Amino acid sequence: MDSMDVDVRERDGDGIALAGVAETTLWTLYHRVLDARDPDSALHDPKAVELLDALSYPFEDRFGTGSWGQAQGAGLRARTYDDEVRRFLARHPDGTVVALGEGLETQFWRVDNGRVRWLSVDLPEVVALRQRLLPDTERRRTLACSAADPRWMDGVDAARGVLVTAQGVLMYLRPAEAYGLVGECAARFPGAALVFDAPPSWVTARTMRGRWRYPAGYRPPPMPWGMDAVEERKLRAVHPNVARVRSVDAARGRGLVCGVLLPLVSRMPGLRGRRPLWITRVEFGPGAARGSGGTQEQREGEHG
Repeated sequence: MDSMDVDVRERDGDGIALAGVAETTLWTLYHRVLDARDPDSALHDPKAVELLDALSYPFEDRFGTGSWGQAQGAGLRARTYDDEVRRFLARHPDGTVVALGEGLETQFWRVDNGRVRWLSVDLPEVVALRQRLLPDTERRRTLACSAADPRWMDGVDAARGVLVTAQGVLMYLRPAEAYGLVGECAARFPGAALVFDAPPSWVTARTMRGRWRYPAGYRPPPMPWGMDAVEERKLRAVHPNVARVRSVDAARGRGLVCGVLLPLVSRMPGLRGRRPLWITRVEFGPGAARGSGGTQEQREGEHG
């Protein structure tokens, strides 16, 4: 095998076995690459294609062929996050992006401005695979830690701005853990923002009953937490420094379903709760960070 080849089906030698929530990193990579390979896709992701080709894993046997719009959905979600990161870097070119549960996401290569600092946080078995395929560099590093464990926050330099992303992560936390994560971010990173996605509550309820599966037979792990209007209101109350909670419109897709129907559903008050994916942005006020010597804006001024 060359330096990029890893057999994720084996537990011995250089192989790494992923199961449960950790295995979703392979599902996401596979479907994102299916979309990136479509000549009509708006997602240009050659690094992801390179990663997929380096892995000895029965992707199609395990996850299917990407029907039901799964591939385009993965690509549109990634593109939406890219847009959020680019907007952040336009204002904070030397800022820090913390990617919770990043898995084998290759967003850094799609949005890198040559100055951003990147911290990828994930489960130990996923970090081991990511570090083998995508070794750390001076501006891009990984940390083995649960997203719900606030210890990852100790390694974040917030002096030049922070954006925390959680792509395909928070639905696997219990509600109290998700609220706790938002509250800790609000306390530790004033002036920052958290962008995350979760399925609607009616989808997560089906996963908890074991009734959600994909055509190839793959059954996603249970998802204890989903989003709806009630949950949005609860998020506003988790910490006094939560300044704003708003939905982010996903990038427009192609075709009748992803290009017309889903954007329409997302904008109709009576149907918004049925949209398959909620992308939410939580913004934190500029109050003093817990344990800090001032606001984020003041610290930025001290650094010029």
